[in-house]
Amino acid sequence: MSDKSEQKKKYILETARKVFIEKGFKNVTMKDIVEACDISRGGLYLYFGSTREIFQEVLQLEASEADDVFSNNIPDDATAADILALFLKEQKKELLRKKNNLTMATYEFHFSEDISRKDNILKKQFDSAVKIIQKLIEAGVESGEFYCEDSLGTARNIMFVLEGLKISSQTIGITQDTVDKELLYLLKGLTVEE
Repeated sequence: MSDKSEQKKKYILETARKVFIEKGFKNVTMKDIVEACDISRGGLYLYFGSTREIFQEVLQLEASEADDVFSNNIPDDATAADILALFLKEQKKELLRKKNNLTMATYEFHFSEDISRKDNILKKQFDSAVKIIQKLIEAGVESGEFYCEDSLGTARNIMFVLEGLKISSQTIGITQDTVDKELLYLLKGLTVEE
């Protein structure tokens, strides 16, 4: 794909992201994206065949950008505890962000999908985060920063708590104090006993 085509595709994805934030996933049509991008219907179909395809690429772009932000903020001398704290800090920012957020659209998308699909992005992100957290916990145990007998179970538990907080933030609302208490509770579970 040429540079101009790549730029056009990125423009469509960035514009579509705004439409999905505003309308959710299930209410967005290809016509909505055509109008928002101010391009022809044929121009959009050159790049994407459906709103599902567009949304999947929007999610992949979001994940890539989040990974870049996270990776770029890790100091060279960071310990496992530092990295886990940074990860949880980024999660907290996402949980408390009320606007410019794809959470509702993401859940709508996944509720409309067969959860056993091999390309289930939410499951892939969840499983990837569990592996990363597990490795951080194991590194922290090895360095004496953490105490944990079941790093995989603890990593899964952390991700289930974060997913629950994401849903709560969109359905019942949560405060910064609530998020802080839950994250502190998770970290206390890993603290080395003196």
